[in-house]
Amino acid sequence: MNSTNQVKALRLKKAWSQEQLAEMTDLSVRTIQRIENGERPGLETLSALAAVFEVSVADLSTAPIEGEAPLDQRISDARHQVEQESHFWRAVLTAVVVCALLFALNRFTQPGYLWSLWVIAIWGALLLVRGLRLFLFAGAIERWKKTRLQRLLRK
Repeated sequence: MNSTNQVKALRLKKAWSQEQLAEMTDLSVRTIQRIENGERPGLETLSALAAVFEVSVADLSTAPIEGEAPLDQRISDARHQVEQESHFWRAVLTAVVVCALLFALNRFTQPGYLWSLWVIAIWGALLLVRGLRLFLFAGAIERWKKTRLQRLLRK
C-alpha cells in the first residue's frame, strides 16, 4: 500500500478528520489533503505522520527507489550527520575560546616565549582534519566502507 492510501486508511481507522490529523501533526489541512490525493510527502511530513500514527516511516512510505537506502535509514543517517556537525561546531567554539584565553594568559605571564601558539597550532590542525573528514571526505569514506564490507563478505 502506498503512503497515500496508508495515511488515509490510518486516519479513518482512528476516526480522525483531516483537520484533527493536521492539528496533531502540526501540518496544514491542505498538506493532508494533498497527501491523500496522491502527492508524495517529504521526509519531515512522513516523520510527523509516523509519530502520530505510532508506526515507522517505512510503513508510510512507498517502495524505495532502486539503489536507495530505506527511508528510516536515510532519516537516521541525516540525524547522525547533523549530530556530528553540531559536535564539530561546538568543538570549534570551545577551541577558539580556550585558545584565546591561553594566548592572553601567555602574553601576561611569559611574553617572551609564546608557548600558546603551539597549543593553537596543534588544536587547529586536529580540528582541520576533523572538519575535512566530516565535510569533504565523508562520502568517499562511506563508499570505501561499503566496498570493503562487500569484498569481505564475498570471501
